[in-house]
Amino acid sequence: MSGKKRFVAGVVLGAWLSLSAFASAFAAQDIPLKASDRTAIVQTLAAKMNANYIEPAVAERVGTAIVKKNAEGAYASGASAQAFSALLATDLRELSGDKHFGASVNQGFRESGTGPYQPSSAEMDEARDATSRRGYGIDKVERLPGNVGYIDLRGFGMTEFVGPAYTAAMSLMAGTDALILDLRRNGGGSPDSVAYLMSHFFPLGDRRQLIEFYNRPTDSTRQVWTVPTVTQRYDKPVYVLTSARTFSGGEDCAYGFQAQKRGTLVGETTGGGSNPVGWFSVGQGIVVSIPTSRATNFVTKTNWEHVGVKPDIAVPAAQALQTAHAAILRKLVSAAKDNDERTQLQGLLAMVEKGEVEKPVYTLRGAP
Repeated sequence: MSGKKRFVAGVVLGAWLSLSAFASAFAAQDIPLKASDRTAIVQTLAAKMNANYIEPAVAERVGTAIVKKNAEGAYASGASAQAFSALLATDLRELSGDKHFGASVNQGFRESGTGPYQPSSAEMDEARDATSRRGYGIDKVERLPGNVGYIDLRGFGMTEFVGPAYTAAMSLMAGTDALILDLRRNGGGSPDSVAYLMSHFFPLGDRRQLIEFYNRPTDSTRQVWTVPTVTQRYDKPVYVLTSARTFSGGEDCAYGFQAQKRGTLVGETTGGGSNPVGWFSVGQGIVVSIPTSRATNFVTKTNWEHVGVKPDIAVPAAQALQTAHAAILRKLVSAAKDNDERTQLQGLLAMVEKGEVEKPVYTLRGAP
């Protein structure tokens, strides 16, 4: 993948980069490395972790371990920047337990210190186009049997790109009796976009803080609130589907629904990554993502780092949609006041519980 495509993919897929959402910028070309190059890289990496990683004690331990492994020749197979970055990425995650660590090659990367990466107009235009081509992260919007809404959301792109699409999707869901938000394949993205989406699920005029982020390099804290200008609101029951693949910003969303008591989580415990990252150059074109911030949910005063978000109804991810749909239909059956409506809902519930689906009819009604 070219550097330009990698940059765009990073924006579209939303890898929970927080203030450094535009870290990958231009072309990456693999280059050979000598032992002295690897030594310089690990020393630089250790120093930048010590200065920036959100957990100083962990940074020191991991940095020391990597420097020692290099001195012992454990990275001799990393004979190129690509190969060495892959080894570093694996060790950073395993030694720290922090799944947000990463390393890749990007010769055109420009480290911007503690501030956010500032993309050019051309980069923004291409990222906007790529976001739209990927449906703004919305893979599917559907009305399931029983008037149950369903949105499959794969990532949280930049708010200015995806916000209107979220509102459009919620407009289509306005008349449903309940909504299923599927985050089982959501890998994360912008916390501001998480807040923008969640703003649709609280009453108009209800403005509340959802989360805050402490950034170690700047020694600053940023709060994230719901957005009062969102006009489309949804007050029906919400079920949120999760899996072990749900990560980062996807977890932020699921955790927020649970903490705010606004949704019921169904599925598996999520991946367990809450620390947003910054991107740092460590030499020879290798760029490392270092978690620089700590997320704190406003309600729980903690986060999901290492432990994941635990569902209210635990089932294998593959069964989560069926389980949530059936749970909704049972409540609709209990609440139904019309006998015909109740009978129809009971029939739909029986089908869902059996894993059956309504078959479409393509013949004219009344035709022989």
